[in-house]
Amino acid sequence: MNTIDAFEKDIHLQVDFLKSFKKQKPISKSLQKNTIFTGSGDSLISSMLAESFSEGMVHAMDPLDLYKNKHLVKSKRVYFVSISGNTITNIKVAKLTKKSIAITSKSDSRLAKASDDVILLDAPTNHVFTAGSITFLESALTCISLVKPLSISKSEEVFKKAKFDAKKSNLSKKVYVLGNLLTFPIAMFCAAKFYEVLGYDVHYSRIEQFSHMELFSAKRSDTVIIFEEKNTHNRQLAKNLARVGINVIHPNLPSGKIPQLLYCIFFSEFLALYEAKKKHKKDCHFVTAKKIRNVSNQMIY
Repeated sequence: MNTIDAFEKDIHLQVDFLKSFKKQKPISKSLQKNTIFTGSGDSLISSMLAESFSEGMVHAMDPLDLYKNKHLVKSKRVYFVSISGNTITNIKVAKLTKKSIAITSKSDSRLAKASDDVILLDAPTNHVFTAGSITFLESALTCISLVKPLSISKSEEVFKKAKFDAKKSNLSKKVYVLGNLLTFPIAMFCAAKFYEVLGYDVHYSRIEQFSHMELFSAKRSDTVIIFEEKNTHNRQLAKNLARVGINVIHPNLPSGKIPQLLYCIFFSEFLALYEAKKKHKKDCHFVTAKKIRNVSNQMIY
């Protein structure tokens, strides 16, 4: 199976997976005040979602920042998000914390062995090396459920809407993805899928910050995606961008925080998938870019 097909199959596994997802019991507010979530890549995004859904009670931090500033973790409870459980910086930091909990799919990984406790992820995949989708969804929802009671409903309906909306969306090669408190991490996730699957130059930003900074690098026919319910502010932004020839994708998000989160995740995955199909790609960019991936592996592991 080629890696684009594997990516598509993993995306579609998510609907059934959500029906059996095992939520965690939220940690107390008093413990949340002394808790950090950390990880890299998609795992940092999951950590950021924990911070967002806790309304800033817990903090999401980069593992290298923690390692270089060891005093930040000496008295903290730290959740390490890592699907592989083998990223070296996480492992180093896990040995420094007051209490370390690994969120990983590998119970025998170096991170699991270095941690005090393990939350094991077990989402089904097609066991093909490809861009993350269902593994990210599980880690993201696990992190959120640790800070807030979680209820998942109408996921199949949300999935179908995201798929339909993504299929009719037209992209340029220069893309900006904008989000708010809850959706900015998914803007980051969306950009990551374009990097991994297509190798595109994609930028992610908070909605307010975009008008101050990234906007000045935008050109006519570039694409801006807005991950936020339509309101006075972002409608005006979309209108102003369209006036100068920028292509705006502003989907109608469902109501409710979790449905919106799921929609943006699925929409991001399908956007990257359909763009890859339009380009007749058989394999994800990060799989074929072996020299670049080797640099990544040398730094990560």
